[in-house]
Order: sequence, then structure tokens, then C-alpha cells
Amino acid sequence: MYARRRHLYFALMGTCLALFVLAWAVVRLWSIPVAVGMCIVAMMIPPVAAMIANRRGPDDRWWDDPSGDPTSDEWWDELDGKKRSR
Repeated sequence: MYARRRHLYFALMGTCLALFVLAWAVVRLWSIPVAVGMCIVAMMIPPVAAMIANRRGPDDRWWDDPSGDPTSDEWWDELDGKKRSR
């Protein structure tokens, strides 16, 4: 899952970069409004790419990772019915 999200993130960011470069290197010679429109579309891609890259998949196990606080971890383990080895 992680590799797929990473590949999709890089594809989206590559598309974003390509839109910016093409808008101002090529398209602006024919139409400034179209170049500005391409840049507006390119501006919307990075937040979407970040959301896709950071979402949790159904196979990701994040809820039972230790937090680093021993007291909190013991409390949550007790609630979950887990025994911690000491």
C-alpha cells in the first residue's frame, strides 16, 4: 500500500511541475488565460497529493503503535486487555 501511495504522490507532483513548466514555457506564447488556468489547476494538485500520500489504508496498523509515554501505553494496554511484559 505504501509504495502505491508513494508512486501516486510522485506522479501527481510530476504532473504539477509539468503543468507549471508547460504553462509558462509553451502555452503562454499562444494564450495567457489558458496558461493561468493551467497554473490554477497545478496549484490544486499538491494538497490533494499530500492527502493521498498521508491517508491510512485498511492494512495500515497505526492504532496499536506505542506512543512513547510509558504511563499512557500501560493505560491503553490495560483498556485493550493486553498484558505488557516487564
